[in-house]
Amino acid sequence: MLQSYESLRQESIAAVRTQIRAGCYTSHTAGLGRNLLQANLAIIPQDFALDFMRFCQRNPKPCPLIGASDTGNPILFTLGRDIDIRTDVPAYNVYRGGQLECSVTEIGGLWSDDLVAFALGCSFTFEHALIEAGFDLWHISNNVTVPMYRSGIETVPAGPFRGPMVVSMRMIPEERVAETIAISARFPLAHGSPVHVGDPSAIGISDISAPDWGDSVPQPAGHVPVFWACGVTPQAVIQQAALPLLITHKPGHMLITDVPDTAEIPIITSKNMPK
Repeated sequence: MLQSYESLRQESIAAVRTQIRAGCYTSHTAGLGRNLLQANLAIIPQDFALDFMRFCQRNPKPCPLIGASDTGNPILFTLGRDIDIRTDVPAYNVYRGGQLECSVTEIGGLWSDDLVAFALGCSFTFEHALIEAGFDLWHISNNVTVPMYRSGIETVPAGPFRGPMVVSMRMIPEERVAETIAISARFPLAHGSPVHVGDPSAIGISDISAPDWGDSVPQPAGHVPVFWACGVTPQAVIQQAALPLLITHKPGHMLITDVPDTAEIPIITSKNMPK
């Protein structure tokens, strides 16, 4: 039986993960898994894994690497007690040769012994802190996906991986922009502070009402657009590299880890060691 977004917002991560794993929740994860680190996902063949890790090291704002699987092992034991990357994301995109082949809700049939899964921090994590500080995040209160854009900010290349940074945007009251920057800066594993505030054209975005991913949001008077580096960046650059296979989260549909959102780095403990 499909579960609604509202029914899961106050549930524990165990309950949310059970519903995702069973295919009963297949929508976005903004606002779920309170106080836990959310992650973007990139699964690629081992032959490209070292170059991709270099790309993440050179571009920590859009690609804050929080976990990587052993080759061929779908269990991300450093990020949780029982995270199975084949089933624990609400929806996946599958690309071959850089072209989207399909979107699916589990990837058990696609998993193979030469694949490596990378988890990268997501801005959904710091949104909990903004909400607790009294911010009204329109995409969460209206159950849509945050708008994301290809910017004109270039990343530092590594091997076949190169291209512009993707940014996510939230409309923030003018008088609270400094507070927003300070709050998000506390979460470096979730992209940290914004990369730009104000005029979208200054970072190469010509039409803020037409995001490349996600949903358009209102632009109320007295608010300014604030842009954060986005974990769709690695998805975009890997897609551009036209790898034989790339599996990602569907934008907005994240992996929710067991790692507290205040952690500086993911830590293996007795609670998340494999049994």
